[in-house]
Amino acid sequence: MTLTQSPSVPTLPWTRVCALADILPGTGVCALVHGEQVAVFHLAGRVFALSNRDPFTGANVLSRGLTGSYVRGGQTRFKVASPLLKHAFDLETGESLDVPGVHVPVYAARTEGGDVWTGSLA
Repeated sequence: MTLTQSPSVPTLPWTRVCALADILPGTGVCALVHGEQVAVFHLAGRVFALSNRDPFTGANVLSRGLTGSYVRGGQTRFKVASPLLKHAFDLETGESLDVPGVHVPVYAARTEGGDVWTGSLA
């Protein structure tokens, strides 16, 4: 049996984005992290980070999207809808909820000491 390794993911150091209090619950902000625009959301007491670039339009607008929830397999999950064409993306996986096979890169996110941090691609 041969095991195949996953492609390597670029390692990015954890980067402080802002104070958690700077993000109104249910909304997102855009941060420039190592030259990449990252959309950071504060929703249901959790933080999520994904690329700010809408893959359908190429515009960096996801941080301004409308957040919400949906149910999959009996589990409540969170999403953001792009403000341009309203395509929705799962905040944990970056998966398009409208077009299978389309994804937005997702970054690790955490809170520590009241601050929001993002790290490598999740």
